[in-house]
Amino acid sequence: MEVRTFSNLRRPGVGLPPRRESSRPLLPQHARHCPVLEAGSTLGYMVYAPLEPKESVFVEHEGDGRYKFVYYLRTQEGRPTPIFQVTMSLSVGGVGMMKEEVAFVGAPMLSREAALAVMRAFLVPEDMGTPAGAVALRAATNFQTPAGWDTVYTSILNMIERPVAPMLAVRVETDWYAHETEFRYVLQAGEGMTLEHSLPIGQVFFVPREPITMRACTEAELETIEASRKEFHHQKGALTQQTPYGLSYSPHYLRQSRAQKDSGSDGGR
Repeated sequence: MEVRTFSNLRRPGVGLPPRRESSRPLLPQHARHCPVLEAGSTLGYMVYAPLEPKESVFVEHEGDGRYKFVYYLRTQEGRPTPIFQVTMSLSVGGVGMMKEEVAFVGAPMLSREAALAVMRAFLVPEDMGTPAGAVALRAATNFQTPAGWDTVYTSILNMIERPVAPMLAVRVETDWYAHETEFRYVLQAGEGMTLEHSLPIGQVFFVPREPITMRACTEAELETIEASRKEFHHQKGALTQQTPYGLSYSPHYLRQSRAQKDSGSDGGR
């Protein structure tokens, strides 16, 4: 299947491309021997913010419909220095105009309109605050899927840091709708997020839109499944190995998975 990509329309060509990553830094080392966990982590692609290496952004929900956006540039010494901030205030009940106040740190390097344009390259102000605390982040890459395929936008799978802000998962028919990639996290009052060049802001994967029909297995099918299960566990036990730090594991599932993929790529030969 071929999925086409196009850049953030406000910052074309800026930011890391989507990529797959099986490891998660906070998972224990023995998770490296869990192929199904790694396969879950590599589902789809991790997506990044439209940032240059020298840039970073901080977004905070201050409470009562107020949000703060701060844009940073890294100095020659490697320290992030704030350049400007935008404070967004939503009207009561979310009806009416959003107020945007721009404040520069030191001598302004750009106009107020340019600062707001920079902010909108990273945020979707129209989607802020729904629900309360929601922060809508734009990504560096957008996706167009083949006919009959949708894109699912979610938080980074198997990321176990605490606290982790919840995110609203979204499914979009990207075969016909030119959706701009957006990740909507929900922050508590006083909670914020830092976006950097090398940190993914979310994950996408692609699913077919075809209908699914479920039925109960027949007795014969259940017998086949049970025989397959017993055979798998027998072969898994025969291949059990020990890691240097005392963990027992079996590479049988991983070997079988690779064999299935190799068989498929060879056309079944």
